[in-house]
Amino acid sequence: MSDTGRAPRPHFRTIALIVGAAMFMEQLDGTVLATALPSMAHELGVSAPSLSIALTSYLISLAIFIPVSGRIADRFGARTVFRAAIIAFILGSIACASAPNVGFLVAARFFQGIGGALMLPVGRLVLMRSVEKRDLIQATSWVLIPAIVGPILGPPLGGFIVTYLNWRWIFYINVPIGILGVVLVSLFIANSRGEVPEKTDYSGIFLSSLSLGLLLFGFELASHDGQLKLALALLAVGGILGALYIRHAHKTVHPILDISLMKIPTYGTSVIAGAITRVTQGAHPYLLPLMMQLGFGLSAAQSGLMTFATALGSIAAKPVAAPLLRRFGFRDTLVVNGVFASAGYAVCGLFRPGWPMPVMFGIMILSGFFMSIQFTGYNTIAYDEIEQDRMGTATSFYTTFQQLMLSIGICAGAAALQGAMVARGHHAPQFTDFTAAFWTVALISLSATIWNRRFSHDAGTEISGHTPRTASLRQILRGSRGQSV
Repeated sequence: MSDTGRAPRPHFRTIALIVGAAMFMEQLDGTVLATALPSMAHELGVSAPSLSIALTSYLISLAIFIPVSGRIADRFGARTVFRAAIIAFILGSIACASAPNVGFLVAARFFQGIGGALMLPVGRLVLMRSVEKRDLIQATSWVLIPAIVGPILGPPLGGFIVTYLNWRWIFYINVPIGILGVVLVSLFIANSRGEVPEKTDYSGIFLSSLSLGLLLFGFELASHDGQLKLALALLAVGGILGALYIRHAHKTVHPILDISLMKIPTYGTSVIAGAITRVTQGAHPYLLPLMMQLGFGLSAAQSGLMTFATALGSIAAKPVAAPLLRRFGFRDTLVVNGVFASAGYAVCGLFRPGWPMPVMFGIMILSGFFMSIQFTGYNTIAYDEIEQDRMGTATSFYTTFQQLMLSIGICAGAAALQGAMVARGHHAPQFTDFTAAFWTVALISLSATIWNRRFSHDAGTEISGHTPRTASLRQILRGSRGQSV
C-alpha cells in the first residue's frame, strides 16, 4: 500500500468524527426524506406512494456503486475518493432541493446515491488505514454515534422542517455539513492507496450490482401494500443473479466482491453475526415510532423525541466499549452483551400506556447502550486479520452486507407485524401485534449468539489489549519449561 500526499497524523477521534459526520449526513438524509414525502408529493402534484421511487432510486444507486467503492479508493486514493463522494452528495442534495418535478428528483436522488455509496465504505476504509489497532475500538465507537443518531433525529427534524420551513430545506441542510467535511478531509486524511488488479471484473460488477439492486428494490417494495407479487419477483431474480455471481466469483482471480474473505475466521464470523443482528437494528426504527404513534397516540415529533433515547444509550456506550472489550475480550463480550441487546428490544414490545414514560425512556436507553457495544465489537473485530492490501475489498464487502441486512430488517419488522395482525384477525395493529413483532426480530438477533460463540477466545487481542487466561497459563508453562532447561 502506498500513501501519497500524507497529511499530519491527527488524533484518532478527529478521524473518527470526520468519518462519522459523513455517515451522519447520509443516514439523516434518508430518514428525514421519508417523513417529508407527503408534503413533497403535494407540491409536486403526485401521490405520496408514487414518490417512494425517489427513495428506491437512491437504494439502487447504493447497490450499484458500493461493491466498486473499495476498488475505486485503491486506484485513486482514499482521501480523493472520500472527498469526491462528499462533493457528489452535496451536489446531489442541491439538485434534489431544486427539483421542479418527480423525474428530476429521481435522477438527482440517484446521483446523490453515488456519493452516499462511496462515503460509507470508503469512510470505513479511511478509519481502518488511519487509526492504530490499539485505538480502533474507541474510534469505531465514535463513528457509530453519528451513524445511529442520524436515523433517530430524522423523523422529528423532518417534521419540524416540513411544519415550519419547506421540504427543500431537508436537502439544503446537507450543504454546510458537507462543505465542512470536505475541508476536514483535505486537512486530516491521508491519500492512502491499495494494489489494484490489472483486469477489471466487469462481469462481476454487472452481476453483483444488478443482483443487489433487485434485492434492495424487492425488500423495499415488500413493505408496501399491493406490491407483494412484484417484490417476490424482484427478489427471485435478484437471488438467481446473486447465485450466478457467487459461481463467477469462485472462478475469478480478483472478483469485485471477494467471497474468499469469508474464510478469514474473524471477518467471516463478524459478517454473519453482524448481518443477523442488523436485521433487528433495521426493524427497530420502523416498529418503535409506529407503536408510539398508533398505540400511544403520540405525534411524529413526540415519538421522535422518545426514540431519541436509543441515541443517548449509544453515546453512553462510547467510553465503556473499550474497557469492556479489554477486560473480557471480543468473544465473551459479544456473547453476553448480545443477549442483553436482544432482551432490551424484546422488552420494548411489552410497552403499554400504563407504563411510566421515564421507565420506557430508560429501557430504550439501555437498548441503545447494549446494541452500540455490540456493533462496536463487530465493526472492529472484522478487520483484525485483514491485510492492508485487501482492506478496500473487505470494507466494500462488509458495507454491502450491512446495507442489505438493514433493508431486510425493515421488511422483517413489517412482515412480523403484518403476520401478527393476520393471525389475530386485526385490521389495525394492536399492542399484542407489536409485542409479537418485537419478539420475532429480537429472537433473530439472539440467534447470532450461535455465531458469536465461534470467535476464538484470543480473537482481536492486539486490538482490545485483552489477555486470555488460557494464553497466560500457556505462557507461564512455556516459561517454566524454558527455565528448567
